[in-house]
Amino acid sequence: MRRLLPCRASAVAAIAAMAIGGAAGVLGASAAGALTVRPSAARSGVQRAHLTVAWRPSPNQFGQIVAPVAAVQAANRAVRRLPKVVLPDLFAVASGTITAAELNRIGTLPGVSSVLAVDGGRVSIGGHAVSTIGVDAALFRSWTPAQTAARQGVWTALGRGELVTTPTAAKKLGLQGGDVYQVSGARQVSVGFGGTADLGIPRVDAVVGSAMSRALGLVSQVGVLVSAPKADLTKLGAQIRAVLGRSSQFLSLRPARHAGVQRAQVSLGQNPAHVPAGRPNNWLQLFQASAALYCPQLSWTVLAAIAQIESGDGQNMGPSSAGALGPMQFLPSTWARWGVVAFGQPGPPNIWNAWDAVPAAADYLCASGASQGPPGYAAAIFSYNHATWYVAEVLALAQEYAQVYG
Repeated sequence: MRRLLPCRASAVAAIAAMAIGGAAGVLGASAAGALTVRPSAARSGVQRAHLTVAWRPSPNQFGQIVAPVAAVQAANRAVRRLPKVVLPDLFAVASGTITAAELNRIGTLPGVSSVLAVDGGRVSIGGHAVSTIGVDAALFRSWTPAQTAARQGVWTALGRGELVTTPTAAKKLGLQGGDVYQVSGARQVSVGFGGTADLGIPRVDAVVGSAMSRALGLVSQVGVLVSAPKADLTKLGAQIRAVLGRSSQFLSLRPARHAGVQRAQVSLGQNPAHVPAGRPNNWLQLFQASAALYCPQLSWTVLAAIAQIESGDGQNMGPSSAGALGPMQFLPSTWARWGVVAFGQPGPPNIWNAWDAVPAAADYLCASGASQGPPGYAAAIFSYNHATWYVAEVLALAQEYAQVYG
């Protein structure tokens, strides 16, 4: 069934999602109240930048320096060459388009490891305001909660130009999967509903891909996600406001993401003394808890590196050319021996389920040499994939995770 809901045409108005009260984690008193962003609000004389991602310069595994801001193609190549699990700490919203120079300045602030610019605005569906962001789905996926990143259907829907909302928004709007709705931004467009997902950004109701963002006329690069694992967010917010202007607003993403659990201070060979109770609710917690419970001598960063290299944290679940499956790319024969039911999951061990597969990988690595600590990592990783280049790549990426999050 195709459902067309009439909507009043309207210009892009506010990203109401980004006008959060202090209790939700806004930094700075001026952040309270509504934020209005219109296409005409982009600062005069400024050409909208096309850059969508930047990070602080650091040597990669080849000893080269990655530029903080480069052409989109170069940035995308760098992301593919050394992918990361990125955990957002702060969401900042400007009064208009964030320029390439401003994005570069934010990316090079002390403590900032990664930034991702997003489009945004308020659209209307059936007369209801829906706070929406527009993203490069391939890049945004790394910033989303684990359960969302692992759901291929979400990313396929965005690639088809469909709208994905939070469960709460879908229920409020009465949206049904497979139906088509009239969505009014700066322009009115018929958009398919691609389902629901946890977007990881409180008060953001919906997300669309870059092409649909342009079709709806969302404001280009009006918001920026910032990963700064060690930064004091109040101080960082003040520094970003100096870049984006006094009218910029900020939302801390740490409380919602960690659910009260502090980011662990770790390095290669160390695991947090305490792991979150119950089921881990993001990739970081899953890697930490799996290592701590199934192989205390194994750094969680090794698990994180393997998950990213093997499947892009659930982006490519296989089967591989060798028949490996799931987020940790186990061969079914190996899974039959090492699969575990972890973190309260019902039923038999599920090779497709990250909450079973990551702990199983920790158990396997431990038995293969990781129980000896760092001296045994190379042998354990080689047992996981019999290639010296693979061992070097896993260790290099693990070390980078340790530098960023340790």
